[in-house]
Amino acid sequence: MQRIIAYLLIVSLVSANFTRLFVYAGFELNKNYIAAKLCENRAKPWMHCNGKCYFMKKIKQAEDKQNSENRQAQKNLFQEAFYSRPVVIKFHSVLLSVIAVPNYRIKLPEQPRSVFQPPQVS
Repeated sequence: MQRIIAYLLIVSLVSANFTRLFVYAGFELNKNYIAAKLCENRAKPWMHCNGKCYFMKKIKQAEDKQNSENRQAQKNLFQEAFYSRPVVIKFHSVLLSVIAVPNYRIKLPEQPRSVFQPPQVS
């Protein structure tokens, strides 16, 4: 039973992402019927539309539907994630404290100056 549910979930996720492919496949399978009955330009054969106007309209409808579903899902997620509780503002009396740091000077060891001379050109 769990495998069947898993397969159904996988198929539903894949089909949601490939709506454009399904519209195209439906157009290719029913191209003759769409060109003869559903095409807006069937009275104008010189345009060579052959149902592409109907196909473009269906693609646009599928994209609009998917975009509206995405917006609705985002809106639902926002409403679920919104959490309101009273804000407590706390003021501290001491914001900064000055700490006296002793100023110790460290004397670096002296290096012999002969080591740092550039090479001699003869």
